[in-house]
Amino acid sequence: MKIFGLLFIALGLTFCGTGQRNGSHQTKNPSTMIRQSIHDFSVQTINGDSLNFSELRGKKLMIVNTASKCGLTPQYKQLEALYRQFKDSNFVIVGFPANNFLAQEPGSDNEIAAFCSKNYGVSFPMMSKISVKGGDMHPVYEFLTSKSKNGFEDNEVKWNFQKYLIDENGFLVRVISPTTPPDDPEIISWIKSN
Repeated sequence: MKIFGLLFIALGLTFCGTGQRNGSHQTKNPSTMIRQSIHDFSVQTINGDSLNFSELRGKKLMIVNTASKCGLTPQYKQLEALYRQFKDSNFVIVGFPANNFLAQEPGSDNEIAAFCSKNYGVSFPMMSKISVKGGDMHPVYEFLTSKSKNGFEDNEVKWNFQKYLIDENGFLVRVISPTTPPDDPEIISWIKSN
């Protein structure tokens, strides 16, 4: 009986070793994965231009998923005020419209841009509408929500207006609840810190 057990273990090791050598069953060890930076990504703006996040190197970022028909939509006003207050202090807000929660962002990019401009005077960069969860999740949000990519934590986008704080080197440093206002003292303190 012991011989069969040892033989089974030996065969298992042989097959595992073979799979690793030919690459058919390789998996990456999370501890050896390279931590990504937001600067590795390019996205499309709401106006159809391209934004390479590497252009924002040296700036602190707040990335936020937005929606036009949400109870939290008035946060646009606070986001715009925060952006105007700190945009000359190496701080940028990047908005990503998303329709993942109760269809609260049904509009086209043009409709969203017009809504943001007319109702809130939004001047911070807005990106083209994306998905922030599920099978069609945008690569930027795969980075933001996966510890194996961001090196910080696994998390999920809980609702519209969840905020991600990114340091000057492009690394995720904090995830802020959708219900926390953009001008929360914790966020202001982080923006002002060196």
